[in-house]
Amino acid sequence: MASTVVAQVAKDNIIEEVVWVVGDEPIYRSEVETQIQQMKYDGQKIDGDPYCVIPEMIAVQKLYLHQAKLDTILVADSQVAQEVDMRINYFVDQLGSKEKVEEYFRKSLKDIREELMEYVRNNNIVQEVQRTLVSDIKVTPAEVRKFYNTLSKDSLPTIPMQVEVQVIAIYPQVPQQEIDNVKAQLREFSEQVNSGEREFSTLAILHSEDPGTAMRGGELGFVSKGTLAPEFAAVAFNLSDPKKVSKIVETEFGYHIIQLIEKRGDQINCRHILLKPRVSMKDIDAAVHRLDSVRNDIENGTFTFEYAAPYISQDKDTRYNEGLMSNANTGSTRFEMSELPQDIAKAVALLEEGEISKPISTIDVKNNKEVVMLVKLRSRRPAHKADLVNDYQVISNMLESKKRAQILDEWVDKKRRDTFVRIKEGWRNCEFKYDGWIKER
Repeated sequence: MASTVVAQVAKDNIIEEVVWVVGDEPIYRSEVETQIQQMKYDGQKIDGDPYCVIPEMIAVQKLYLHQAKLDTILVADSQVAQEVDMRINYFVDQLGSKEKVEEYFRKSLKDIREELMEYVRNNNIVQEVQRTLVSDIKVTPAEVRKFYNTLSKDSLPTIPMQVEVQVIAIYPQVPQQEIDNVKAQLREFSEQVNSGEREFSTLAILHSEDPGTAMRGGELGFVSKGTLAPEFAAVAFNLSDPKKVSKIVETEFGYHIIQLIEKRGDQINCRHILLKPRVSMKDIDAAVHRLDSVRNDIENGTFTFEYAAPYISQDKDTRYNEGLMSNANTGSTRFEMSELPQDIAKAVALLEEGEISKPISTIDVKNNKEVVMLVKLRSRRPAHKADLVNDYQVISNMLESKKRAQILDEWVDKKRRDTFVRIKEGWRNCEFKYDGWIKER
């Protein structure tokens, strides 16, 4: 394999280099440069010399990709496209416009998308190969105990302070007149777009109350049906004329109108304008007054918080579990303070175990609606070193992670020994993670 190819890199005006060869797969200098730039943008730490770490990382990826070909492991194009669109939308949100994204990466959006498609597809394939290799890993309680006993206290993770929180929540009713006003405004927007008087994207920038899409003219990027609210998806996926605006759609987030941009397989790209009816201060005050009375009755012993939750609370996720919140990230009922919604965390910080807050008015992060709630601190567990009795799952996860890493490292080491590898002069003087890349044949 030649060590260089006659391919000009426009942005740097240098000759492209083949810096590694793994099997029959070359690794180009431009691949390394692009990966370094991507990781820096994502804020990922590169532990060591990037021109040593990144080529080795790409080489290991190529070993996995070769195995994927042997095992016929594929990933769905729609899954890859959705992730790429999410990444590009994130770049646009962070940098402010598509033009600024192109300026930052010094490439057209088309080239960025093509590179991301390959990058994301390869990453997903590698993850699938890894999942296959470690799918049979299981740990028994006896193994977890033995592993825990081998750990020094310094090597045990520190578990931050955790709390268990209960809530009773009421959603103040939106006045019908406010709903009618919102619908009338959306109908007016639709008429302006359908008549050609205004651009949908302009109206979205000026009026949409979805902060994630408003600055992009309401554009969602390509998404699949399952990622959208069911009511929204049912209307959006039935649109066929990009020049027409949908009927008004109600979801848990508010009221929308939608304009089709493009359909691509089982994905769709569309614009929307979201308006949210406002709850009146009168209705918020009424909810506060009601929960004040509930709090007084609980403190006077008329009934308990746990008894009241299923009868009074309107939060479907907690009302039938005595108001107890569940942590979606861990599946447990324990939260670190940083994992709680901000206003609930502020209330909890002022409570002792068993105490109930005064009613607080906030926005429910799940559906972005006004909500008034009582917050009870059920338990508070101080920061501590993980122990086997109270943090069994943490220790079990540590052991599983260790076993997974060991299996994958052994697989890479064996695969590397069986694969032809050549590294260009000037790229060899490195401390690689895996020994034996450089060898004579």
